[in-house]
Amino acid sequence: MTILVGIDTDLGPFSVALETEKAPVTAANFLRYVDGGHIAGMTAYRIVTLDNQPRETVHKIEVVQWGVPPVDNAYAHVFPTIAHEPTSVTGLQHKHLTLSMARFAPGTAGAGFFICIGDQPALDHGGGRNPDGLGFAAFGQVVSGEDVVRSIFGRAQRDSESLATPVQFTGARRL
Repeated sequence: MTILVGIDTDLGPFSVALETEKAPVTAANFLRYVDGGHIAGMTAYRIVTLDNQPRETVHKIEVVQWGVPPVDNAYAHVFPTIAHEPTSVTGLQHKHLTLSMARFAPGTAGAGFFICIGDQPALDHGGGRNPDGLGFAAFGQVVSGEDVVRSIFGRAQRDSESLATPVQFTGARRL
């Protein structure tokens, strides 16, 4: 079953389709934030491009990261963190416009999300972006509003992954 969610930002709306059967834990976590009204007030605070990553980065990626920004390598959460659902279990992949969970170690994901710009196989299980090799938990796909996601991505800083002025998320709802 797929659940559609509309997300509003100060640059416009976009919609995502959640893979509730393939990634039930991760999709349910996201829906807790949507249903509880917690998406409003989140921000797109990190844009990773090929140009703004350290030169020595081996597995470069391009993503729009949003949600609750981490502090001291830990995410603040409204809800408890969730178990990691790797792509090796779900069968999902980090393709263009995939919605996925930000995390540090497995089991630390909760209120940090990202959207892939282009295919990002380095984020899949065994892909190499994360030293533990377990990848990240893909759980949905942007299905409308790619222009808005690209506008957010276009706010990237050339010399930093952090945004000088984060993009505000103003709400979300099931469609």
